Amino acid sequence: MANKLSACTSILIGKEASIDGTIMIGRNEDAKAAWPKHMVVHEHGEMPTHFVSKETKLALDLPAESARYTATPEWTDKEGLFEEDGINEYDVAMSATESAYTNELVLGYDPLVENGLNEEAMITVVLPYVKTAREGVQRLGNLIAKYGTGETNGVLFADNDEAWYFESGAGHYWVAQRIPDDSYAVVANQLAIQEIDFNDTNNFMYHPGIQEFVEKYHLNPDPTTFNFRKIFGTADRSDAIYSEPRVWIGHQMFSPRQATAETPESADLPFIMKADRKLSIFDAQHYLSNHYEGTEFDPLGHGKDAHKYRPISLAKTQESHILQMNRPGANIHWLAMGVAAESTYVPFFNGIFDTPAPYKRGKLPAQLNSAYWIFKHASVLVDSHLHDFLPLLRDVQKERNSAAIKMIAETDQQLPNYKGDERARFLTRQSENFATDTLNAYKKLSLELITKMTDYAELNFNTDENL
Repeated sequence: MANKLSACTSILIGKEASIDGTIMIGRNEDAKAAWPKHMVVHEHGEMPTHFVSKETKLALDLPAESARYTATPEWTDKEGLFEEDGINEYDVAMSATESAYTNELVLGYDPLVENGLNEEAMITVVLPYVKTAREGVQRLGNLIAKYGTGETNGVLFADNDEAWYFESGAGHYWVAQRIPDDSYAVVANQLAIQEIDFNDTNNFMYHPGIQEFVEKYHLNPDPTTFNFRKIFGTADRSDAIYSEPRVWIGHQMFSPRQATAETPESADLPFIMKADRKLSIFDAQHYLSNHYEGTEFDPLGHGKDAHKYRPISLAKTQESHILQMNRPGANIHWLAMGVAAESTYVPFFNGIFDTPAPYKRGKLPAQLNSAYWIFKHASVLVDSHLHDFLPLLRDVQKERNSAAIKMIAETDQQLPNYKGDERARFLTRQSENFATDTLNAYKKLSLELITKMTDYAELNFNTDENL
């Protein structure tokens, strides 16, 4: 799964920046156009006390007690688990990882570690063992400092109080920044964190030896400050084409009055931003589904720059998720299987016992009893005649979005009537029913598209109706 590198796009939204006071962290997992994902629930105490990574062979002893948590592992564990995202029973959310790059100067002094802790195992060895987002940051940081990592990554954490963005730089060093409550951040395969205030422990966490390391090897191009991105990151032509445009479009969507001077290839775009308005769950979804709609850079357009920049939503998205925290009812793990722009985010409440059977199925070749492949099936059919079929997909998406909000509101209203296991069973039933209805809506859409496609064949002729 080495081609997971150079992929993914992330968003983090603070509770005062959202329209309803919730905290949202979300990411597209981008790797292969046909590589199924599952969604599972690990029960409390299910995890073994010894873990060995299939990818790097790193062996870890784990705590005896593990929390229940949701996750989206690969369809095969041949190359590792890649659980990617989830919420645990203590209402801690984690998404791993946003791939990034460290510059050659830093790597010369702290090389990547071949048998270290990589994306493949991060969710598995961190999320079941933490009770706050800060604990998650610290546990991951301690593991990377001790065992090293073979990748440069960004990792998202949240709980019911705050959101954090964690970044590793080189083999062992890391920093993390709390997202201000009134702000948001979008990240696209670059080291994003900028100025570090080592005296502000409320908003920054870091490897205890990072300042000494940078000073010892003369790595800081501007010793008057400590800018993690400029010390550890890259800034080359590939960033301008691949990464910066995705940050730019996020700023255009949410902060157009502030971002008037920005261009798609602007270097050094701010990490922390304030939106011009309050952001909703659909704003987060629309960002992760974006492909530069309304601009000359849209790959679905016909302009000369239609394929100039890498879009956020693309064929290689395996799944897209938003973990919505600090809700008045149960927190929500939103999951869109396949290409976000051509799928639907399905809400799974935290605390559920299980997921529907189609969400636990899916392999290669395609099988149409799998949630991943049901969404992908509709997607590729729409792609075959995009101009004619996209409106039909949009109708299904709009109906499902409205139905999701209605179902969540009804669930929140009834939830106080349930306690303990009855509460979990109720949340499981609500989640499963909505997920099943959504799969049925996409199955129906696919049949409608196939029916319409029968008359699109090249082997056709306008037959005289009188014959």
